[in-house]
Amino acid sequence: MPRPRNERQALEEERAELPAQIAAYRRDLAATPAHDKTRREMRELQITEREKRLAEVERRMAGS
Repeated sequence: MPRPRNERQALEEERAELPAQIAAYRRDLAATPAHDKTRREMRELQITEREKRLAEVERRMAGS
């Protein structure tokens, strides 16, 4: 896939990809046994990070 030509296009691509990443982490979290606390905590952290990034991308796009 060709690289985005400008920041706006890069943000649009990232905004399109982040929900799928969040959904994949949520599916993995749901499939992770309760006794595997380390893995569950890692997935929860990844979900939180992606949600924050999505909010940041949307904020930046609204400001441009």
